[in-house]
Amino acid sequence: MQEKETMEKKTPEQSSQVSRFSKFTDRFKKKSPEEQANDMTSDSTESSQNQAKNFHNRFKQRDSKNYTNTQGNTQTDTQSNTNQGQKNFEKRRWQGKNPHAQHNKAQNDESINGIREVRDVNEKGNLGLHKDLKRGVEANEKIQRQSLNAHNKLNLNTKASVRITPLGGLGEIGGNITVIETQDSAIVIDVGMSFPNEDMHGVDILVPDFSYLFAIKDKIAAVIITHAHEDHIGAVPYLFKLLQFPIYGTPLPLGMIGSKFDEHGLKKFRSFFKIVEKRKPIKIGAFEVEWINITHSIIDASALAIRTEAGVIIHTGDFKIDHTPVDNLPTDLHRLAHYGEEGVMLLLSDSTNSHRSGVTPSEASVGPTFETLFKQAQGRVIMSTFSSNIHRVYQAITHGLKYNRKVAVIGRSMEKNLELARELGYIDLPQNIFIEAHEVEKYPDEEVLIVTTGSQGETMSALYRMATDEHRHIKIKPSDMVIISAKAIPGNEGSVSTVLNFLMKAGAKVAYQDFSEIHVSGHAAQEEQKLMLRLVKPKFFLPVHGEYNHIARHKQTAIACGVMEKNILLMEDGDQIEVNPNYMKKVRSVKNGKTYIDNQINRQIENDVVLDRQALASDGIVIISAKISKDRKILETKITSYGLVADKEDKGFEKEMNDTLEFVVKNFKADGFNAKNLENEVHNTFKRHIFKKVKKYPTIVPMIYVV
Repeated sequence: MQEKETMEKKTPEQSSQVSRFSKFTDRFKKKSPEEQANDMTSDSTESSQNQAKNFHNRFKQRDSKNYTNTQGNTQTDTQSNTNQGQKNFEKRRWQGKNPHAQHNKAQNDESINGIREVRDVNEKGNLGLHKDLKRGVEANEKIQRQSLNAHNKLNLNTKASVRITPLGGLGEIGGNITVIETQDSAIVIDVGMSFPNEDMHGVDILVPDFSYLFAIKDKIAAVIITHAHEDHIGAVPYLFKLLQFPIYGTPLPLGMIGSKFDEHGLKKFRSFFKIVEKRKPIKIGAFEVEWINITHSIIDASALAIRTEAGVIIHTGDFKIDHTPVDNLPTDLHRLAHYGEEGVMLLLSDSTNSHRSGVTPSEASVGPTFETLFKQAQGRVIMSTFSSNIHRVYQAITHGLKYNRKVAVIGRSMEKNLELARELGYIDLPQNIFIEAHEVEKYPDEEVLIVTTGSQGETMSALYRMATDEHRHIKIKPSDMVIISAKAIPGNEGSVSTVLNFLMKAGAKVAYQDFSEIHVSGHAAQEEQKLMLRLVKPKFFLPVHGEYNHIARHKQTAIACGVMEKNILLMEDGDQIEVNPNYMKKVRSVKNGKTYIDNQINRQIENDVVLDRQALASDGIVIISAKISKDRKILETKITSYGLVADKEDKGFEKEMNDTLEFVVKNFKADGFNAKNLENEVHNTFKRHIFKKVKKYPTIVPMIYVV
């Protein structure tokens, strides 16, 4: 009994200690050993030692509060008791790690070598299994989303930037030229020509305005060529007449540029040629440029990978993704994907066919159409296409050989391009299959294939001259089969229609758009554009090559492929865009435009000449020649008009204009009666009078003589 009373008579401090540790032990009595271990070892990433310290701090605060509330001891006593409690806790604190808890964590939440284990194979239902499977789904989705872009690999800390300035190729089809520059270095990608509008009278081709190149000429390291189409190399001779830089490209483009230099008397500038190999990065100024094989409607086309201090830029050039090209050299998707995995800051991609859904057919698909047409042909076969489409010409020739036909190549550009391709080894054709134009008549019609230029209806082309019976050696016959294996370039539809009419009037059978695959495009349709975007995975995107509606449609395709809308800009010629891994913005506009070229003399035509021609064609001209005495008598007049009234109305119009001239002379003020003042007054009066009569503002040329 005394022992019991002694046990019950404990000090308040001892009672409080017992109460606290009793509650602490009760917590563990209600849980399994595994739960106790989990209480002492959190699932968080903190170490067990830190968790124990946190628990000790909470215990110390509660201990200090209880002592203060129940005993009201002094601060010194409280500190002493706290220190004693800490010593007691340090003796009881678990210092080790729970290996089972760590094992469960790795098993539940982490994969080992890409594999996750099922946690509980003996569960009654499927809840645990489905949780494990869901973790796998989430992990795979995270990995896949991370692989969709490599933007985290870009150097976001760099202050370096690159500026992109298109001087041609936007808002039009053709005339492609783009400047890529840093603060100290620049490269020019392609220097192409374009075709004039119908109202540009006497103009054969358009070349870009090179004013901006003059402004930055001291930092231009090179001209870079993607492929040999005229809209990418046609203006190179006109640039080199003004400025010369090293020019880098693959063999066919440089070969064709060399031929142009011969025509323009620039043979000495071949010393600037730098022949490159694909898949080998080349240091050019502040850039490292790699040519990547791409398929297009011309052989030896390339995309460009341009490495800068700011990041990698991919320029596709003109492209489509042809898996079965004639030369069996498809688009180098592996190299594009390599850069996509590395991290691409900016993509510039061909937009020409952005409205076309699906996939552009392979160049090889034209072969069966040729087979059908050659099999049906009873007389000569005349095939016209772009002179640069070597594989199209090659396919036509191989079918001609199959049907025992000799081949006559007619048209200067066609002859030169085909001969160059043979010499460089792009195609293999024996020399003995070819005949000259004047030899065609020596062979039966069913043994002749004529390959010629003129698929765009050019009035000076061989096909046009054949159709209009102006060619020296070839006249169209009713037995001829004419194959036009091309599509009219926008703006050339009228010219193509004209030559078709002439051919049909001559009785020839014409195959133009009768077969869906008589011609295939060289530009990527939407599904190929999507593949390019998915392979390259750019952070920023600039659609290029095409009119505004083409690049706007390409923008929508890019958004659908995961490029953020804020990371896409739609440019116009002259816009200068600055790009850094953190931003892309327009900074200014530079001078741009077109220069008019007369191809017959290889000379530039000034703007005012073209404008005068347009005015004359639109509104006509009136020429007033008059001799007037100082006492205001009209001694002699001759008024002539062109393009204003019909010939049968000329006399009536001349009489009316004479009456107007007489009115001007009689009512002219006394002061300043001289030839110059009279000419100005006649010009203004006639201008108003003629507009009231015929609603036109013709060119008025007054020539007044006061005697």
